[in-house]
Amino acid sequence: MAELEQKSTSVGAIEADINATRDRLAATIDELAFRAQPKEIARREVASVKASLYTATHTPEGDLRVERVAAIGAAVAAVLGLVIWRRTRD
Repeated sequence: MAELEQKSTSVGAIEADINATRDRLAATIDELAFRAQPKEIARREVASVKASLYTATHTPEGDLRVERVAAIGAAVAAVLGLVIWRRTRD
């Protein structure tokens, strides 16, 4: 009789384990589906670019690095100038 009670407890424990695993798996699949959405991917990329730009243009204390901002501005102006120049030649 004790063996029968022990087996039913084991079966119950196994079923609970299976249900918990199923719930974790479903949550993981939902999270992966959310992360794979194009809007979510774009949001993460924009956040990454913003963070990189902030890191490149500010000191660890939060002060603006004027020389880097000027260099970035000069590079953008040079690229725009090159694009305009090439379009006017065609």
